[in-house]
Amino acid sequence: MISLTHVLTLSGLLFAIAVAGVFLNRKNIIVLLMCIELMLLAVNFNFVAFSRFLGDINGQIFVFFILTVAAAEAAIGLAILVVLFRERRSIDVEELDSLQG
Repeated sequence: MISLTHVLTLSGLLFAIAVAGVFLNRKNIIVLLMCIELMLLAVNFNFVAFSRFLGDINGQIFVFFILTVAAAEAAIGLAILVVLFRERRSIDVEELDSLQG
């Protein structure tokens, strides 16, 4: 039987991996977006775990709203990346500082 502690440990581990990915990878925007998505997945695990533990469905309903926002964020982020790649032929984070004024 999977307990609440197991799910929360997995969620904490996923969130820690995502935070490490954001801080360690400063080159590729796609990997940064994937790390942000992994953070949202960890939060969703927490919502579902506590929802099941407490016997309330509100946490699971809230997960659907988070998934909707995450899908929109991924679609808009990838669209921006396509435009940046067409203009500059690169998606390195260090080269994007020239976008300022």
